[in-house]
Amino acid sequence: MSSKSESTAEVVGVSPKRGIERRGQIITGLCVTLVVVLVVTLIFMVCSRGLATFTKDGIPLGSFFGGTTWNPHQNGADGVPLVGALPMIVGSFSVTLLSCLIALPFALGASIFVVEIAPGFGNKIFRPLTEVLVGIPSVVFGLVGLGIVVPWMRGLVGGTGYGILSASIVLAFMILPTITSLSTDALAAVPNSYRDGSYGLGCTRWQTIVGVVLPSALPGILTAVIMGMSRAFGEALAVQMVIGNAAQMPQSLFTPASTLTSVLTMGMGNEAMGTLSNDVLWALAMVLLVMSLIFILIVHLIGRKGAAKND
Repeated sequence: MSSKSESTAEVVGVSPKRGIERRGQIITGLCVTLVVVLVVTLIFMVCSRGLATFTKDGIPLGSFFGGTTWNPHQNGADGVPLVGALPMIVGSFSVTLLSCLIALPFALGASIFVVEIAPGFGNKIFRPLTEVLVGIPSVVFGLVGLGIVVPWMRGLVGGTGYGILSASIVLAFMILPTITSLSTDALAAVPNSYRDGSYGLGCTRWQTIVGVVLPSALPGILTAVIMGMSRAFGEALAVQMVIGNAAQMPQSLFTPASTLTSVLTMGMGNEAMGTLSNDVLWALAMVLLVMSLIFILIVHLIGRKGAAKND
């Protein structure tokens, strides 16, 4: 009797556990399925409407990616609508690369200081301040740029003060917390045994940082830069407030220009769905999406190479 009762108790105890496990698997599986469906739907929607520019409206790829005039409501001498996206593409890449060049030295220097020189200060003061900067809305950075950076550029070089350099300075402040935080994590992840081995060979602290720590953390630092570039490339509101929003090929860093995001935010709400003017805006959105996917792919490739190197 006792053995039967024990076996019955075991069955009764196991069944609820199996039921809980099954329900947990179903719930988590549904969550994963929902995320996958949302991502695939988003990509399909943007690409299908963006490709309509070339399939339905008949815009040549060369005219879209190589044209320098943006006026979807007017046709050129060849009868093709003036939908050259090259000025916006050049503007987006210009502000992205320049903002990263401005932010990277400060982010890397701050990361080295808080990890290698003053870790106590970094954990207690610097990291909380960085988190505060991450949480500031982009419109606040845009207002600061509009009230400080644009007048400063106007007084420094003349003109309107709007342009690629003004937008790059604002974006540099916006991506600085992202690059700094990820670079700090990359430096902190370097094993202390690497530092101890360098000190044992007679190297100074700065020789250890330059020759051992930075090369070991390079994949993480590159990931931080790519993530910063991804955010800068997709930023809309702050850039729109300081770049000047002129859909023309940039003549210099100090003349008004435009980016993919600034043209999208200004034009999408003013065009009827299904029209050529709306389709070309979706094509710009498709270019943005493709570039974001490329940035994500680069991050994964860098992560894999870094993991393989550490192994």
